[in-house]
Amino acid sequence: MANDSFEIETSENPLAAVRRAHQASLELSQTLSSERSQALRLMAQALSDRASDILEANTLDLEASRDMAVPELLLDWLKLTPERVQGAINILHCLSELPDPIRRVINAPFQVEQAQTYCQLMPLGAIALIYEAFPELAAIAAGMCLKTGNSLVLKGSTEASHSNIAIANVLQEALADSQLPDHCLELLPSDTGTSVRELVSQDRYLSLIIPHGRESLVQPIVEKATVPVLRSAIGNCYLYWSPSGSLDLVRSMIWDSHQSEPDPVNAIEKVLIHPEQKPSSLLSLWNGLQDKGFQIRGDETLVGEFPDLELAEPDEWRQAYLTKTIAFKRVDSLDDGMRWINQHSSGHADCLVTESYQESCQFSLGVKSASVYINISPRFSRLPKPNHTVYLGMSNRSGYYRGFINLEALTRIKHVIQGHN
Repeated sequence: MANDSFEIETSENPLAAVRRAHQASLELSQTLSSERSQALRLMAQALSDRASDILEANTLDLEASRDMAVPELLLDWLKLTPERVQGAINILHCLSELPDPIRRVINAPFQVEQAQTYCQLMPLGAIALIYEAFPELAAIAAGMCLKTGNSLVLKGSTEASHSNIAIANVLQEALADSQLPDHCLELLPSDTGTSVRELVSQDRYLSLIIPHGRESLVQPIVEKATVPVLRSAIGNCYLYWSPSGSLDLVRSMIWDSHQSEPDPVNAIEKVLIHPEQKPSSLLSLWNGLQDKGFQIRGDETLVGEFPDLELAEPDEWRQAYLTKTIAFKRVDSLDDGMRWINQHSSGHADCLVTESYQESCQFSLGVKSASVYINISPRFSRLPKPNHTVYLGMSNRSGYYRGFINLEALTRIKHVIQGHN
């Protein structure tokens, strides 16, 4: 495929794309559900028809990234396969068949005399996705935004530049054949002069920023943005292993949580254990995990008891490994475990293994995380159940929105008070 097919129209002022997306969002909010669903089907078909072109573009990115010694983690996130492309296609088809979330009427929290009072879900406006690798995320985010009547501005990382342009071209060509307004999907190529700092300060035109990637990408955006940020989180999920909890269940939950590829959003990376846990159970768990390619680390107490363990440094307890690495720590009680989780976990998905109903209630109330998993794997899936729902990621933000980033997360509530006269 010639390099010409990777070209995309840019402006002398790249932020003009943000203004175009904002204007398009005003028109998009008035479109019919059938028009938006048809656009998603066109996008899915275009991805299917041009999958080989997209994979070829991705090969260029992979070759360049290897030459630049890009970390293996980013290469895993960057690498597209036919299955990953097909996964994005399946999500677009699923979104096209879901009920329209826009203008759905819900009960109002108050009533006004001599008036009909209700609420409606409405689009947010123009949304920007700033993402690290994960080329197919552009198609998934575009589908979710267009389904909810929002326009989308994409800002990908340099490592995925060819892939991002190829996917954006395919999606924009499909949208040109739809009834949706022009410029409802815009890409800011990584080689343009638009910095992330400039983008996240466009609060006149953007309604929301969604950063997706490592904490080194997400946290600076949160600190600098004047636009509301729906931060996503990956990794550093904790599990508390109660003395009554099953060893086999702990082992299976850890293993299964790491099977979500390419981004193990809810991967268990830290395990808190009670002093009553038998050394033989710990050794059995560690040996089983090591056989599956995991690296095991421990706190000072455990390293003192098991000298072969690698010591986990103090700052590791707050950081995501994003690899098959698990750190274990002794805590004296469930209360101590919950305090540690609330201080050190990413705050989006934490787990408990127990046979005690009292402990499960205590954990679900006491842990501040967006979601808690009790005796079940926290494994993340963007499309957990066909024709049911789609998730972009997990948010650990306190305030605007917390938990699974679904279609409703991309809407706002409008209060309508209509007099009877």
